[in-house]
Amino acid sequence: MGDYLFSLVLTVHVLVGLAVIGLVLVQHGKGADMGAAFGSGSSGSLFGSSGSANFLSRTTGVLATIFFVTSLGLSFLASNKPAAPSSVMEGVQTAPAVAPVPAAPVDTSPAQSIPK
Repeated sequence: MGDYLFSLVLTVHVLVGLAVIGLVLVQHGKGADMGAAFGSGSSGSLFGSSGSANFLSRTTGVLATIFFVTSLGLSFLASNKPAAPSSVMEGVQTAPAVAPVPAAPVDTSPAQSIPK
């Protein structure tokens, strides 16, 4: 579940980032307003003379907010991932060792010398 959510947020993050880049490139700078005052043709646009700037500015602001929220979400999801095992044997559980049962009692007394 965590990997799926991370991938989804990452995909949204990249798409919103590309949309922000596109909207910023489409917008006119402050110097372009002077040309519009003398009839450079922007008044005949789809949103009117100032409508496109307002719409694009607000859309850019909303997308920038979504970009920052997904940035925070990605950092949270990345920091809460479980640590990967550092060794192949780290996750292996072994059974407790069982002491072998001797077959016959062992004589621990000193050996007697054999008479000659």
